Amino acid sequence: MDNINIVIVNPAFGGYFDVAKFKAETSATSKVVALVSSFVDKITLSKYDDTISIYDDQETLYGKINSLQSLPKKKSEEDDEMLSSREKEIVVCVVKGMTNKEIADNLFISVHTVITHRRNIAKKLQIHSPAGLTIYAIVNNLIEISEVKKNLI
Repeated sequence: MDNINIVIVNPAFGGYFDVAKFKAETSATSKVVALVSSFVDKITLSKYDDTISIYDDQETLYGKINSLQSLPKKKSEEDDEMLSSREKEIVVCVVKGMTNKEIADNLFISVHTVITHRRNIAKKLQIHSPAGLTIYAIVNNLIEISEVKKNLI
């Protein structure tokens, strides 16, 4: 069992699979992921390394599996350093609700360049939605909450 990387388990099976026992019997690098198909309480899910849903799209599944297979990273400061200054500018523009065309015009670059930057940002941060980028931008002090509220009105 030492060569197992990721095990996907339905937590609804209750006592049929003991997460703690499995982790104790396998290598420290093995990850146990809960396959969520209905409501599962947070206490049950806290035993797992991550969760996936039957409703997750292919890109989300790919991202989660890749992150589970890679080495753990430090968050925040390391993520912040991962983005170039141009990528940070684009994150701020996305959070402000600008379209790709508006971002391109504002930063004097092509729409294709904006799309490439957005793809790279999503790959680096594993964030694929404007809402997720908004949270990231606020937490990493790229934008003030007051600026975000203006765009919602």
